[in-house]
Amino acid sequence: MDRFELRYADYSLSRDQEAVRDAFREFFANKCPTERVRAAEPLGYDEKLWRELADLGAAAMGLPESAGGDGAGLVELLLVAEEAGAALAPVPFIEHAAASRALADVPGAPAELVADAAGGRRILALAMEPASAQGRQLVPGGAVARSVLAMSGSTLVVVHADEPPPLAPNQGSTPLAWWDLADSQRQELAEGPDAWARYQVARAEWKLLTAAALVGLTERALGVAVEFAKTRETMGVPIGSLQGVAFPLADVAIGISGARNLVWRAGWMLEHEPEEARRLVPAAFAYAAQVATHGATTSAHMQGGLGFTIEADASLYFLRAKGWSLLAGDPAEDVIAVADALIAASGCGW
Repeated sequence: MDRFELRYADYSLSRDQEAVRDAFREFFANKCPTERVRAAEPLGYDEKLWRELADLGAAAMGLPESAGGDGAGLVELLLVAEEAGAALAPVPFIEHAAASRALADVPGAPAELVADAAGGRRILALAMEPASAQGRQLVPGGAVARSVLAMSGSTLVVVHADEPPPLAPNQGSTPLAWWDLADSQRQELAEGPDAWARYQVARAEWKLLTAAALVGLTERALGVAVEFAKTRETMGVPIGSLQGVAFPLADVAIGISGARNLVWRAGWMLEHEPEEARRLVPAAFAYAAQVATHGATTSAHMQGGLGFTIEADASLYFLRAKGWSLLAGDPAEDVIAVADALIAASGCGW
């Protein structure tokens, strides 16, 4: 089989990809305990952690070498996002990666802005919907970003602010904020079909990176539940030996495996076979959101009343599974997008 045929069936990582995953897993294990996650609430941003992550190369790794990056592919970025999600890391990696990659892809993009993005000195975010006539919308990462990439009509623009707007409080403790995308402090980057295509790719990458973070979150939530089930006893046996506990946990593990493979496949296809990714990206996001919500809920239930207290780590995963899944709107819209893509591919009409 050639590499394209192989990728339809093979989800294994290369040695280089495993090295990337292991490096960031170790970084977050050492630098981001749950105490640090709690300390960053409700904004969901730890400036020192972001600086350390940028120094490790995370802000630049997905950019081309011509823009000061390492030329890493989307799958490598998905591995980082999964580890960040597992740690619930209060850093805007996903928003910055999606927006900065789109910016660097624009011919003649402002060199200073690209350089600042590559170094993590200026955080970028992505508007998830085209700007309306009023121009105001909630932007993921907008409470810490000073530049937002957006579509305004047929023009791809970047909107700047001297200081990020205030946090819009949210369940996921993520730096969500209202941005006025009609603001005068903006630069036009590109126009027409090419501009729209770049924006659509950036939006798809944001969804896949968020889906990867949800997979990591769910796996860590499952680990919390499993550890609890191994140590808590009833009638002289660990509760994990009971079918009513073991089977739901096994269901979550199966969901995690399926969601991870779907996210990786969608990421690879988005870079190599974009048409195929048209249905895979929304499917990956919708399924990862479903798995995360179910998995985090199961983890909390396994710990009884303790699991739903704010002191329990399970609550951290539960709240973020719910909140992160809704940052781009209702995941049910992605299910509809999958159906539309399948209908279009079949050549059927109404």
